[in-house]
Amino acid sequence: MGDRSAYVRYKRHSIRFQSQEMVAASLISPALANSSEGPLLLAVARSSSTVRVTHSHRHARGQLLCAMQGLLSVDAGHGRWVVPAIHAVWIPPNVPHGIRSHGSFSGWSVYIAAPACIELPAEPCILAVSGLLRELVMRASSWSGLTLSDIQARLTCVILDEIRSLPKVALGLPMPQDARLLKIAQALSDSPDNNRRLEEWAQWAGIAPRTLTRRFVSETGFSFTEWRQRVRLLRALEMLAAGRSVTAIALDLGYENVSAFIALFRRAFGVTPRRYNDSLH
Repeated sequence: MGDRSAYVRYKRHSIRFQSQEMVAASLISPALANSSEGPLLLAVARSSSTVRVTHSHRHARGQLLCAMQGLLSVDAGHGRWVVPAIHAVWIPPNVPHGIRSHGSFSGWSVYIAAPACIELPAEPCILAVSGLLRELVMRASSWSGLTLSDIQARLTCVILDEIRSLPKVALGLPMPQDARLLKIAQALSDSPDNNRRLEEWAQWAGIAPRTLTRRFVSETGFSFTEWRQRVRLLRALEMLAAGRSVTAIALDLGYENVSAFIALFRRAFGVTPRRYNDSLH
């Protein structure tokens, strides 16, 4: 997909990307992102044919970031989130977050003034986006100026009501807080194919196996085995979006055979990897 202009409420601009990976500029001015002054809601739409990286940052406005095509990875708060097509990640005000796209990407962001975020989720989460919200946001992204008309103000209220109604989707990867568990989690995130047994991980991190087992559940909501499978599946989504074959993904992630990977993927997401990948485009 070719690059298109990005539309910002207070101006329109087009950016062409020359390199294969680019550190992304702010979608709106830092002054607006860090202020509740001005419009209650700011909407931005953007497309890119290259990988985009936004390093960790925070702002006073809450942000709803939606992927229309392609796939995003977001590190926010104490979790890691994968955002597939027609889903969005909600990032509450002042939560540090970094973003990376995997391959071509098309999507939008809505920045919401902090006072209007009170009834929205207090923690980052993935939301399934409705067709109504997509159409409303695309319309809002074409607005110009910092003063809303009566119609625009009413549509802003509808957008906020629609966001409040969106169902949550379990595509997050909560990270443990215990320094020893976090060391293991980060190592597995970097190398999901590592098949080291729980007892070996415990010895490596300097923690008793029973303590590791108990605290992993209490701090992440998943057993160690479930968490490791989850990090592999979320990495698989990223690799699919980047164009890797199903066979290569299964082998790179440490599965004994392709059939085992496909079966686990289907149980987790309801479709095969190939069908899931088709939904991204």
